Amino acid sequence: MMTNASDWITRKVSRLRPSGDAGAGQSEGEGAKAPKATRAAVAPRPVAERLEATLRRHGEALAPRALRRALADLQAVIDPRISEVEAGRRAREVVQWYAGRELDERRDVWLLMSERFAPDVGKVSSARDRHQAAMGTPEEAQAEVHLRRALVSPRARLLQRFAIDPDGMRFLVDLRAELLPYLKSDRRLLPLDAELEHLFSTWFDVAFLDLRRISWDSPASLIEKLIQYEAVHDIKSWADVKNRLDSDRRCYGFFHPRLPNTPLIFVEVALVDRISDGIVPLLDEAAAPVKADRATTAIFYSISNTQNGLRGVSFGDSLIKRVVETLQEELPRLKVFATLSPIPGFRGWLGKQAEALLQRLDEKRQAELGRAIGSLPPTAERLLAAAEEGASLDAKSPVRQFLMNAAAEYLGRATADGKPVDPVARFHLGNGARVERLNWAGDPSPKGVKQSYGMMVNYLYDLKRIDKHRALLAQGKVAVSGDVDDLFLKG
Repeated sequence: MMTNASDWITRKVSRLRPSGDAGAGQSEGEGAKAPKATRAAVAPRPVAERLEATLRRHGEALAPRALRRALADLQAVIDPRISEVEAGRRAREVVQWYAGRELDERRDVWLLMSERFAPDVGKVSSARDRHQAAMGTPEEAQAEVHLRRALVSPRARLLQRFAIDPDGMRFLVDLRAELLPYLKSDRRLLPLDAELEHLFSTWFDVAFLDLRRISWDSPASLIEKLIQYEAVHDIKSWADVKNRLDSDRRCYGFFHPRLPNTPLIFVEVALVDRISDGIVPLLDEAAAPVKADRATTAIFYSISNTQNGLRGVSFGDSLIKRVVETLQEELPRLKVFATLSPIPGFRGWLGKQAEALLQRLDEKRQAELGRAIGSLPPTAERLLAAAEEGASLDAKSPVRQFLMNAAAEYLGRATADGKPVDPVARFHLGNGARVERLNWAGDPSPKGVKQSYGMMVNYLYDLKRIDKHRALLAQGKVAVSGDVDDLFLKG
């Protein structure tokens, strides 16, 4: 009898194990292991099934009982019978509980928010049919209102109630930042992400943001955030940041009332007398400052977003416009507004396109380049190896000339869905700038060399032609200066 009971328990427990645990209890090399393909094929249980279950399966974070409790707590936040104050208190309790959870447990909470707070499918279907039937009739407007209300999900109400608490906005922004890396591997999270992005686009509209100048007199905690979030040119020391906030420099950031001590995005500006061709002089701590009231040119040399959770929420273009207006009011002599920007995607793009670009050279240039890199005809492999010499290539070097041609092609002609493939180009050109000038060895730092063999680019904001440049981009055409146009390959 005992033997039968033992066998029964063994059989039942083995059912609860994932297929990859078939050899559990055996040392490595003993017994049979499930093939990798079999283990990978085991799909996670749907949340609805887990909520009805009794036991937790291997790989699941929250046990069914804890999952049901978490769902009940979330549902309590949007209970229509309670006040907004009580809803905020309940949301705060959930936030405190969530803060103590491990990442895999938090992912279970995301799944609950995403799957269990969706719009009522029946109501949406009924409202859509009613709206379709009312098209062109006096009832169309009312039917549209009905449809809009049906599309509002309990998930939106839930997130809005989290935002009641003063710290709720920080919670939601951080939650989305943590969630974003998992969207590709778990598409069940997409509705929650879309809901957050939609709400953030409203809550962080530029109409609700304050533009503030950040100076050396700002609180140390704020200056520390510049050091922490600088994403273009790393700040190496307090002396470095002091130089960036000197009398001939400006730094401005957008701030939200619910995140008052954190710039959402900030821009660093150098006040100079000409368009800059390299980052080293701008970051030189020993350089004598220019008199700000004598400067004629404002160079935007670093723009950094600080909140990953706000990805997809665009306020960078508004930041530049507001900064230009502010600078013009303070310093009327400023006439030229341009950037000194990295070209982050160039090296990777060239690695894929070098062979095709080489084919576009005429015989003379192919011969010159081939002799320079020791390969006739020139090959992509030898070209890319020679490009590693970077800043040491002189102005007459066929390799340098080809790299400048290729960079012009990349910035001025490489598009996807009508938009530039380079992320920085996409931002500035989308804001109405034009590609003004390529600068060889503009950033000789390891990061600059890794991104673009050290090249940088100036984007010019010609305030009278911004709308024209945008219109060109809408047609799939990139606005470039005559100098950049001359660099395009003619073949």
